[in-house]
Amino acid sequence: MSEVRGGRAVVDLLKAEGVRYVFGIVGSTFLDVLDALYDDHSVEYVNVRHEQAGAFMADGLARVTGLPGVCLVTAGPGATNVLTGVAAAHVAHSPVVVLVGGLDSAHYGKDAFQEFDLISMFRPVTKLAIQVTKAQRIPELLHHAFRTAMTGRPGPVMVEIPRDVLADELSVTSAPPATYRATQPPLPHPDAIREAARVLQHAQRPLMIVGGGVNRAGANDVVVRMAERHGIPMITAYGRCDAVPNGHPLYVGPLGRAGSPEAAAACKRADALLVAGSRLGHFTTHFDNRYISPEAAIVQIDIEGRDIGRYYPVAVGIQADAREACVALLDALDRAHACAPRGDWRREAEGLRAQRQARLAAEAALDTKPMKPQRVYAELRRALPPGTIVALDAGAAPAYGYDRVEFSAPRTCLTPLDLGGLGFAFPEALGAKLGRPESPVLAIHGDGGFLMNVQELETAVRHRINAVTLVMNNNCWGSEKAYQKHFFGERYIGCDIGNPRYDELARLFGADGYYVDHPDQVGDVIRAALSAGKPAVVEIPIDPDEFPMPAASVRRR
Repeated sequence: MSEVRGGRAVVDLLKAEGVRYVFGIVGSTFLDVLDALYDDHSVEYVNVRHEQAGAFMADGLARVTGLPGVCLVTAGPGATNVLTGVAAAHVAHSPVVVLVGGLDSAHYGKDAFQEFDLISMFRPVTKLAIQVTKAQRIPELLHHAFRTAMTGRPGPVMVEIPRDVLADELSVTSAPPATYRATQPPLPHPDAIREAARVLQHAQRPLMIVGGGVNRAGANDVVVRMAERHGIPMITAYGRCDAVPNGHPLYVGPLGRAGSPEAAAACKRADALLVAGSRLGHFTTHFDNRYISPEAAIVQIDIEGRDIGRYYPVAVGIQADAREACVALLDALDRAHACAPRGDWRREAEGLRAQRQARLAAEAALDTKPMKPQRVYAELRRALPPGTIVALDAGAAPAYGYDRVEFSAPRTCLTPLDLGGLGFAFPEALGAKLGRPESPVLAIHGDGGFLMNVQELETAVRHRINAVTLVMNNNCWGSEKAYQKHFFGERYIGCDIGNPRYDELARLFGADGYYVDHPDQVGDVIRAALSAGKPAVVEIPIDPDEFPMPAASVRRR
């Protein structure tokens, strides 16, 4: 046991969790933490240009590694600025730990400078929001924070530590994470596995909906084996396009908003659904029966019991780790008697897959100028190396990517999910690149979203974070313009915007910049940008009148 200041204790606790990067903007309330890092280079403080972007970076790192992403910010606007990024981690079930250096303890409750009720602010978008009031409790409460963030269904937490607490001394002993949280996944109940196997065994048209819980549990290979051995086609939940290899012959496509019509057709036909690691949330299902038949028997696997049967009644609910449940279910199906004949169903699913592949291949012939976004994605499929991590922003042009980027490995598809937040993809990609520096990383933006966090080009150049950003520029807020086009008689207002040349802007920051206005250039430029050895931005002007169908019909009565 040794005596250290609170700031040193925080750093040692982060190191015990394997934290390599901490994101934020330097602030006077937590200088005791930063001072402890001055002579300790095992943890790097990534000094960003806006705390929102720092939270997105922490989220991106956490999503691609499964390790905790950490932010360290100051009180007041430092804390309020991270809220949107924390909300992204909340909807993604991402283990982001936000540490806030608070004002002096003696000033709480006096409406002091930068004093806000951060516990109440963060509680709706975190699993836990707490304040440390004594230095001696720093280890206990940071253990609690990481335990909460990393166990069960992961998620963000916020810990506020007043500046005087960080400056106080305390006695500490080192403790590895295994001493303060469970490291073994929860197992499924045998009765639930037997009943689930019975449902699937008797189904004539079973289908798997594979979600983010499969990625988190590392169950991707088990899901594929189950599909192959028992003739069960696969589709993916909204924003979870990387949960199974897209090149697999039994993969039909992504379901939900901006998804594949062929996946929707398969889902409508299914008489049994094995839902692995998905809540069946809003943009996967729209909470109605447009995709899921009321007669379909649903077997739902989720680590969180709260969401089993929440939106659709289940035949069997299995609360367990997705990998453990899928391993047990595969074993039960392997030992069962012959399943219902499924040759016709497999051929139907293969036909739907072929229909999707033909539809996407035809888009490679689109030759309008400016380019259609569909043609851009056709060229990307040819150019991107296998295993590329792709972050899709919110907005019209990135929305086409859900059905058009091909993912071959888990933890490579990063989307805003139910947050739907613009400005997400670029900083998310920077965090992903730090977490997996060996992987190519591409952020895909529209022009509006990219400008929301474009300042992080300076961060990327300074920290040598060599991610590539593709900006499809149509000089408008495309998603909203699509609503006005389809449902308001093309009465456009507030949708048209102006932009700089993003390739030139990138070069002003010290990054590489490319401008592409012909389809034949896309592949070569993307390959050059990925191999440039520095951050890069590729701008492509696209058809300003091409929009995906809006997610929901908005009609005036």
